[in-house]
Amino acid sequence: MTVAETTGGVVLRRALRRQRARVAGGIALLCTHQATEALVPVAIGVVIDRAVATGDVRALLLSLAGLAALFTVLAFAYRAGARLAFAAVEHEAHATRVEIVRSALDPRGRRSGMRDGELLSVTASDAELSALVVRVAGLTAAALTAIVVAAVALLVVDIPLGLGVLIGVPLLVFALQRMAPLLTRRSTSQQEALAATTALAVDLVSGLRVLRGIGAQDHAARRYAGASRHALDVTLRAATTKGLHLGLTTTVNGLFLATVAGFAGWLALQGRLTIGELVAVVGLAQFIAEPVQTLGYCVQLFAMARASAGRVARVLGAAPAVQPGDAGPPAPSPSRLTLDGVSYAGLDDVSLRVRAGEILGVLAYDPSEAEALVALLAGRVPRADHRGTIRVDDVPADDLHIDAARTVVLVEQHDVALFEGTLRANLSAGASVDDEVLRAAVRAAAAEDVLAAHPHGFDRLLTERGANLSGGQRQRIGLARALVADPPVLVLHNPTTAVDAVTEGLLATRLAGARGAGNRGTVLITTSPALLRITDRVAVIDRGRVVVEGPHERLLASDARYREETLR
Repeated sequence: MTVAETTGGVVLRRALRRQRARVAGGIALLCTHQATEALVPVAIGVVIDRAVATGDVRALLLSLAGLAALFTVLAFAYRAGARLAFAAVEHEAHATRVEIVRSALDPRGRRSGMRDGELLSVTASDAELSALVVRVAGLTAAALTAIVVAAVALLVVDIPLGLGVLIGVPLLVFALQRMAPLLTRRSTSQQEALAATTALAVDLVSGLRVLRGIGAQDHAARRYAGASRHALDVTLRAATTKGLHLGLTTTVNGLFLATVAGFAGWLALQGRLTIGELVAVVGLAQFIAEPVQTLGYCVQLFAMARASAGRVARVLGAAPAVQPGDAGPPAPSPSRLTLDGVSYAGLDDVSLRVRAGEILGVLAYDPSEAEALVALLAGRVPRADHRGTIRVDDVPADDLHIDAARTVVLVEQHDVALFEGTLRANLSAGASVDDEVLRAAVRAAAAEDVLAAHPHGFDRLLTERGANLSGGQRQRIGLARALVADPPVLVLHNPTTAVDAVTEGLLATRLAGARGAGNRGTVLITTSPALLRITDRVAVIDRGRVVVEGPHERLLASDARYREETLR
């Protein structure tokens, strides 16, 4: 399924196609169940006319045996069919969730326009609701089978009755279907409101410490209450529409049942129906109420599935943020990383070069320009959004496959992301890494205290986002993880903002020892004098341009603005 063709309808059709074996099996068994259930009143009518009314014991015993067989088939068909139907829903929901997560984790990025909380809502809720289309298929087929079998049985008993059912039921279903667009719109609004509320909750929980620090938790609570109230209002409107639809279905169904039963009673009074036929007709008329109501329920389910499928399609159909090339990892060159006349956001005609074995410092007076440079080096900026050329080992970065580019260049973000699991798993990022390598990286990041503070060492469990570590510990573990990867080019953005001065000085010295030799290149985008001190040279960016380059000590002595920015 390509991005261009990803729509809600495509998602629904693909679900049916992907689960076709289970859907087909479920439909066959559920249709068998409904057909046998429709035959129950017919069988009872036959028993009354052929055995009860005649007093034939042998016929009565055979009839009871037939009823027992009918109920046995009915029960087992439903049990097996329902199991297949629910299995199809769960398998499809799982497959859709995996696709959504794969799309969200796409290294190229996706332009879905959704916040993290909205993606969470789509993954948790919409994936499940869109999969309901496979259940709708089974229920609809079974309900139609029941109506057809009941109508044929009524035709056998009395042609006008059978024709009335065959004509009346489609008209009822068509009339009830007229509410489907409204149900879809209300379901869409409900899902969007719930997703927005979830997204806001995720944002507030993520920034809870900051909110408490600035005393804004009450304002945040009121904002969430307002969003939650809006979600409640939208949900109530959707529930009201569903209730109205259900009420109309029940009312119309009851009137239709009364009409069929009344006509059958009149025929019996006229002598055109036997007692057994009258019982069969009334039983069939009562039975038809269930499949007609099921069809109304299917309209609601399909409306919810279609609304959620549209949101799933928005995620799966989002275009990649960047379009990388297909070239493999380049051979090492004397210039590991080169920016030639690059302009993006606040950057204007920036040219930088990182040589093999060099640690380059970058000081941007405007933090937004540092952020723009990090985004460029991380490969998050589409080619059409920036000018100039970025080269990795003398090969244009746009020509490299994204995996190849990230094999060479690793950007460790300022906001360190740690995951729930062991310290070892966070450091190794799932790879098999020797403990000695891990220990060396931890030492280079001056993070031995994280190991020493817990008896389990590398098997220490970290909570979500590493919340059981301090800010400085998280930063140093993130740096240690980057050093374990040992990329040819490492870009660090303000890696020590939460670290005390003594630890920062120790970290800087050890980082120079770990990265300042061999064929590696390192970029330190920072304002920290301790880190700038270990660089071979510093490039200063002011108002988007590189205004001066040179060793840290020389810039301290000759440039008052540089001295003010780094020593304040």
